[in-house]
Amino acid sequence: MAADAADEGPVRVDAWIWSVRLTKTRSQAATACRAGHVRVNGDRVKPAHAIRPGDQVRVFLAGRERIVVVLKLIRKRVGAPVAVQCYEDKSPPPPPRELTAPVAVRDRGTGRPTKRDRRELERLQGLGGPPRTPEAPGGRGR
Repeated sequence: MAADAADEGPVRVDAWIWSVRLTKTRSQAATACRAGHVRVNGDRVKPAHAIRPGDQVRVFLAGRERIVVVLKLIRKRVGAPVAVQCYEDKSPPPPPRELTAPVAVRDRGTGRPTKRDRRELERLQGLGGPPRTPEAPGGRGR
């Protein structure tokens, strides 16, 4: 099989991450490397960094960290069953869906949220500042 050609030389980390289907595109893998979201054996690496079997690769994407150990080097993207054989997954399990924050859904056709709506959404999500208090006596304090 041509995808198993590991003896032909080193493999770039961005190409390998894409080949084993940790990212959807190679450019997404390269961007993650440049942003510092990819570590090989604990060190931040550039997209052209060469990897070897036995290296530990940490990829932080979409709010989740994937930790994999390289078992086999491949250059071309392969199917999911073959890709799983090229690494050993040591990632922590993803958080349960109940613990993730729900996404706010607005009714269709209601338009953009007003400032008051945005503040209310932030308050419900726990992102806003202190709770609203009634205005102090005396107006706006001019």
